[in-house]
This record gives sequence, structure tokens and C-alpha cells, in this order.
Amino acid sequence: MEHLECCARLLRGTLVRAAVRRYLPWALAASMLVGSLLKELSPLPESYLSNKRNVLNVYFVKLAWAWTFCLLLPFIALTNYHLTGKAGLVLRRLSTLLVGTAIWYVCTALFSNIEHYTGSCYQSPSLERVRKEHQNKQQCHGGGGFWHGFDISGHSFLLTFCALMIVEEMAVLHEVKTDRSHCLHTAITSLVVALGCLTFIWVCMFLCTAVYFHNLTQKVFGTLFGLLSWYGTYGFWYLKAFSPGLPPQSSSLSLKQDSYKE
Repeated sequence: MEHLECCARLLRGTLVRAAVRRYLPWALAASMLVGSLLKELSPLPESYLSNKRNVLNVYFVKLAWAWTFCLLLPFIALTNYHLTGKAGLVLRRLSTLLVGTAIWYVCTALFSNIEHYTGSCYQSPSLERVRKEHQNKQQCHGGGGFWHGFDISGHSFLLTFCALMIVEEMAVLHEVKTDRSHCLHTAITSLVVALGCLTFIWVCMFLCTAVYFHNLTQKVFGTLFGLLSWYGTYGFWYLKAFSPGLPPQSSSLSLKQDSYKE
């Protein structure tokens, strides 16, 4: 338990800071651009992380929203109920996960449709000979072909959105004070460590996407969708009265408004 407490304190001192919420979006955008330029001008040698079958990609990134949803659900419920004691407010705050699910679904469906309508089936990855008999990606792959279209980076979108959402929700820890002997303290501490580790995985895999996969334009659009999804909710809509609202904090609205004005 001591190791868990130590890890949780470290994460509180980093991810929960207002400066992290303010500068992380800029850091993600900058790292995407730098990583993409590195990929184009001086590609890194192949590594375990450049293999799409690596453990982090298969078991975490491909299920990024599921992991984020499942860990934020109890975290938001426990911390918000501990601070407010009102089930109605907790349910209202939990609706942020429904909003996030809708954003994930709409954006991924949009990306898939864009790739479909801009794509064609080719004989090989070198884009030799169009196979007109296959009219969609599924038929193309089933026939041994290679579908090439404008493939907006879903990884860049989702990892950006998930990392920023977790950091926003963890801001509530500024207000949470629990008795170390209480089971609630253990539960929240465990969730803090899990969410912190998940955030570092998302950022790490975002960097891997930047230096190993997709082209610059595809990653720019993916990251832009992630940033707009975050800002449109936490930076705009959630500041309004008719919304899921921000995590409960002392003067949260004024502090939030000030941070986005800077």
C-alpha cells in the first residue's frame, strides 16, 4: 500500500496541476508535428513499438475508449459523490462519459466514411493496378487487395481526446480529502494510479503514432479532431449551465475560464 500511496502522490503532483491541463494540448500538437517531420526526413529504425501487433497497441490502444470509460466511471462516481453527496449531480457528471462515447462513435464513423469515399482498391501497397471489381474496403481486403484512401489517424484523435479528458477529470483531486484508513481512500488511490498509468500509455503511443505511422496530413486531422473534441466540451460546453459540467472544485468555473483566456 505504501508503494501505491507514493505513486499516487507523484501523479497528483504532476497530472493534477493546472499547468498540465493548460499546456498538454500544445505539447501533443507540437510532438505530433515534430514526430511527423522526423518520420518524413529521418525515419527511425524499426522497433517493437513500430509493429502494429505490439502488446500496447493490441490490448490498450485498440480499446482506448473502453479503458478510459471503465476507469473514469468509478473515479468520477466516487470523487464527485464524496464531494457533493448528491446522486443527481453525480449522474450529471457521469453523462460526460456518454458525451465522450458519442464523440468517439461519430468521429470514428466519419473517418471510416472518408476513407471509403476517397479510396480505391489496388493490387498491392505500391498502388499498382486498380481493382474496380471491389467497391469497399471489406471486399478489397477479402479479395487480397489493398485499399488506399484518405485515412485520418484514429489513433491521433482518440489518444489525444482520452489523455486530455483524463487530465481534466483528475483535477477534482485538488478537493478530495479522505481518511487513509477508509476503504474509499484505497479505491480512489488505486484509480488515480491506474488512470495516471493509462495517461502515460496514451501519450507514449501517441508519440509512436507520430514517428511510425500515417502521413503528416492524416495525423494533423486526427489530432485536430481530438483537440476540438476536448476544447468543445471542457473548454466551452461544460462551462455552460445546461451541460454535464466540470469536475467540482472551489471556484472551478472562474479558474477554468481564466486558464483558457491565457
